Amino acid sequence: MTGHVYKITELVGSSPNSIQEAIENAVHEAAQSLRHIRWFEVTDTRGHVEDGVVAHWQVTVRLGFTMETVE
Repeated sequence: MTGHVYKITELVGSSPNSIQEAIENAVHEAAQSLRHIRWFEVTDTRGHVEDGVVAHWQVTVRLGFTMETVE
């Protein structure tokens, strides 16, 4: 049988520096406990404002990873 089956999990990454870093933080943390992460999708972006400037970025990401086959 060919093809891929993915499991999807959703989490929120954050960073005081950038959206990209928030995504990278989320993927990096997930990779500590999930194997075979293959893709991500940003589903929401938001930020925290202090004194009229962006102080923190948050992104919600969906991560897709392949399931391990048991033989």
